[in-house]
Amino acid sequence: MTKGLGGMVKQAQMIQAQLAKIQEEMAGKTIEASSGGGMVSVVMSGKQELISIKIEREVVNPDDIDMLQDLVLAAVNEGIRKSQEMVAEEMKRLTGGLSIPGLF
Repeated sequence: MTKGLGGMVKQAQMIQAQLAKIQEEMAGKTIEASSGGGMVSVVMSGKQELISIKIEREVVNPDDIDMLQDLVLAAVNEGIRKSQEMVAEEMKRLTGGLSIPGLF
């Protein structure tokens, strides 16, 4: 039984090391998302950190701030979704396609 437990601990340590490596890789990867036909664009990291926002001059209208806010919100939410998808794909490689809640 001790041998089995030791093997499980060793396997868990290997998975933890692989997870740390994937997290490090994801921090260096980015995705781009946009809204309003590209009028607002964002770049997000694989850690779901907002890196940059680009707003085209034509969409800036002092009389319609609500539209600009909606476009920024939509672009950021799309960026988060794409970043999460990118991370999920990497995690599938680690887990062999198994879904492990709370792993990442």
